[in-house]
Amino acid sequence: MTSGTPHLLPQLLIDAGNSRVKWAMVAADGAQIAAGALAHEASESPEWSAQWSAQWSAEWSGLPAPGGAWLSNVAGAAVAVRIAALVRAQWPHLPLTTVRACERQCGVTNSYTTPNALGSDRWAGMIGARAAFPGEHLLIATFGTATTLEALRADGLFVGGLIAPGWSLMMRSLGEHTAQLPTLDAHAARGLLEARGTPEAARRGPFFATDTPRSLSAGCTLAQAGLVERTWRDLQDEWQVPVRLVVGGGAADEVASALKVPHTRHDSLVLSGLALIASECASNRGA
Repeated sequence: MTSGTPHLLPQLLIDAGNSRVKWAMVAADGAQIAAGALAHEASESPEWSAQWSAQWSAEWSGLPAPGGAWLSNVAGAAVAVRIAALVRAQWPHLPLTTVRACERQCGVTNSYTTPNALGSDRWAGMIGARAAFPGEHLLIATFGTATTLEALRADGLFVGGLIAPGWSLMMRSLGEHTAQLPTLDAHAARGLLEARGTPEAARRGPFFATDTPRSLSAGCTLAQAGLVERTWRDLQDEWQVPVRLVVGGGAADEVASALKVPHTRHDSLVLSGLALIASECASNRGA
C-alpha cells in the first residue's frame, strides 16, 4: 500500500500501443525515475504472458511505490486486463486510471465530433506536444502501426487529423494481398533502406530500385513521407503561419530519412502527456 500524500508520490505512466508497451515512472516534479518498453504480439500464449510478467516484475521491483498509475491503451481489452493484473501484482492497492480523450484537458481543446472517440494515445501526445513546444503551431506525425497526423494550433485547439496505414503495415498488406510481392517485415525493410546509403544520400534523389524488395520498401517509405510533406505544406498555406513538424514512433527513423522538410524528433509525447494529465487531475482533486 502506498503511503504519504498521493499527489506528492511518483506516478506510473503506461502507453500501450499496438506493437509495444512503454512505461515510465516520474517524480512529482516531473523528473523521470525509470522507464522501459516491451514489444507484444497478438499471441495469447502462456509463454508470452510469462515473459511479460517476469520482465515487468524485474523492472518494477526496485522502484518506489507510486501514488497512481495512468494508462493510455489502444491495444485492446486483453492487453488492458494483462496490464492491470501486472500493476496489481506489484502494487495491490494502486489506483489505475485509464485515460480517455475528452472535450478539454491540460490546455488542449478537442474538435472531434465525438471527443472520446479520439485515441487516447493521440490525445495524450497532443498534450505532451503542446507542453514541449509552447506557443507554436504544430503538425504531429506518429509512425506506429498506424500513421497519424494531428494539427494543433498554438492556442491548444486540435482542429483535426488523419490516419493512414503505418509503414510496416503498408508493406505487410502488399505482401499478403498480392500474388507476386514479398511480405517484408520492418527489420528486413530497414536493412534494404540502409543498404541504399546514408539518410543524406537518400534525400538527394528518387528511391528508384532495381529489385522488388527494395522497390517495395522504398515505395512505402516515400508514400509515408509524401503524406506528411503534403499535409505540412497545406497546413502552412491554410494557416499562413510557420508550423513545426514533430515526428515520432517506431518507424520515425525510416520515414524521416526520406523527408525533405524541416522536422523535430520527439519520442515520448504520450508519456509526457500522461504525466501532465496525472498532475492536472491531482491538482483538481486538491483544489
